[in-house]
Amino acid sequence: MKKKQQKPTKKKDDSALTLKDIINPDLMKQLKDQQEQLKAEEEKRKEQEEQRKREERRLKEKNKSFEELLNESGMNWKDFK
Repeated sequence: MKKKQQKPTKKKDDSALTLKDIINPDLMKQLKDQQEQLKAEEEKRKEQEEQRKREERRLKEKNKSFEELLNESGMNWKDFK
């Protein structure tokens, strides 16, 4: 014969508790500060990467040869001969 499986019953008090209630407020503040710091570092890193790419594009554009500039031009130079 099979035994009936009992489902675990939850107490209403246990289900009302959240992680925020359990964690020490000082620890919660420390974690939030660390999260903000990491976000600021990530933002700074992205800005530096974007600045580096802009500078790289500017230098590449500056050092283009006449042939490259002519090839990129949309004008048909044969019409002006």
